[in-house]
Amino acid sequence: MVNCEDVIRFLDTYLNVARIADASRNGLQVSGTPRVGKIVFGVSASLELFRRAKVAGADLIVVHHGLLWGQEQPLTGMFRERIAFLLKNDLNLAGYHLPLDMHPVVGHNACLMRALHAERTKPFGQYHDETIGFCGYIQPAPLPDIAAALETVCGAKAQVLAYGPARVETVGVVSGGAYSMLPQAIAQKLDLYVTGVLDEPAQEWCREGKINCIALGHYNSEKPGVLALMHLVAKQFDVQTEFIDVPNPI
Repeated sequence: MVNCEDVIRFLDTYLNVARIADASRNGLQVSGTPRVGKIVFGVSASLELFRRAKVAGADLIVVHHGLLWGQEQPLTGMFRERIAFLLKNDLNLAGYHLPLDMHPVVGHNACLMRALHAERTKPFGQYHDETIGFCGYIQPAPLPDIAAALETVCGAKAQVLAYGPARVETVGVVSGGAYSMLPQAIAQKLDLYVTGVLDEPAQEWCREGKINCIALGHYNSEKPGVLALMHLVAKQFDVQTEFIDVPNPI
């Protein structure tokens, strides 16, 4: 068992929470039991995740998409039910949004770049006032091979827009709902842009920009960082850890 506040202090510091502007309220969002023996990790806060975490014996739940997004919200409906479940069961909830997107070691985007054995990586992808992704070089490879490698890492079927070079050497990655950053990849003349989800303009942006794009799903593209964070915490603290997957194809 460890103190919950020690785990939160470590995560806040390691992920540079205080330095990153974000709509999400990063860090501890709901306070529960002060002592923690098991930490469950998941991508998104939901009643289903909370219920499974309770069954698994969790004292603390750590997610990428939390419950608090920078504005007051009435404690009604689904939001009330989620908060009520956490409080009734004395569960702590912590969320880390942009800090987990952009971290150079355990961030989703860093993990995806490592999965492609990228080199000469540098920050890429402006989101408001933050740069949250990475770009770099990989050993030239056919687009289907790259898609297959990313599918294995994310456990998801990739959506592929093949309008760029048949063999890919330069890649930019911004996980989640970052299809709108595709023009930034085009401006940098990258061979491939990797993200979570696409919307209607993406196909013609790719065709006209002569770039490939791979989308792995918002949820699935953001599992890698959560898993990396879990492994880090397991090494740092004498606690049990478990990743609970609540499958989501979107």
